[in-house]
Amino acid sequence: MNIVTAPTPVSHASLVTRPTREEAEEAVRTLLRWACDDPTREGLLDTPARVVRSYEEFFAGYHVDPVALLERTFEETDGYDEMVLLRDIRLESYCEHHMVPIVGRAHVAYLPDRRVVGISKLARVVEAYSKRLQIQEKLTAQIANTLNDVLQPRGVAVVVEAGHQCMTTRGVHKVGVSMVTSRMLGAFREDPATRREFLAMIRGPAAGIPE
Repeated sequence: MNIVTAPTPVSHASLVTRPTREEAEEAVRTLLRWACDDPTREGLLDTPARVVRSYEEFFAGYHVDPVALLERTFEETDGYDEMVLLRDIRLESYCEHHMVPIVGRAHVAYLPDRRVVGISKLARVVEAYSKRLQIQEKLTAQIANTLNDVLQPRGVAVVVEAGHQCMTTRGVHKVGVSMVTSRMLGAFREDPATRREFLAMIRGPAAGIPE
C-alpha cells in the first residue's frame, strides 16, 4: 500500500458564509410566493424544510474532498499495467445556470503506473464533483485532472454523456438529446491506439453508446 498526497484545492464551500437553516427555509417561502403560490397553505407548509433537506443531498459534494478519496492506493498488482475502466457510472448534477438537473453517466479510465486505487473511489470522485452546481465541461475536466494529479498514471480518460433539463424542460424544449464531453490526458491523448481502445470499450455490449 502506498499513501500519496497532492495539493488540496481550495473549496468554494469554505469561502462562503452559510445561512442558517431558518434563513434557507425562508428563502424557499420567498420563491414560492414568487411562483404565485401561498407557502402557508396545507400542501406547502412543510415544503421549505423538505427543500432544504433535499439540498443537503443534492449538493453534498461541496463537503467531500475528492483528493482525499484517492490517497489510499495499492501496489500489489503483479505488474498489471493495462487499462482500468469503470463505465456507466450514474451521474446526477445540477446546472449552475438554472439549477435544474443534469442526469447521465460517466466513463472513467486510467493506465496505472505501479499502483491502482479501489474502483469504488472512481465512482466517489465522480459523485463528489457532480453533487455540486456544475457545467458539464468543467465537471469532466475536474474528474480527469484530479485522477491525473493524485494517481499520477500514464494516462486518464473521462467521457460524460448527460441530458440537461435546462434545455429539455425550458428554453428550446429539445427532448431526447444528450451532451457528450471528454477529457484525455497522457497516453489517451498522445496515443491514438490507446484512445481507440478506450472508446471501443465504452461502446461495448450493454454500454448503449452507438458506434
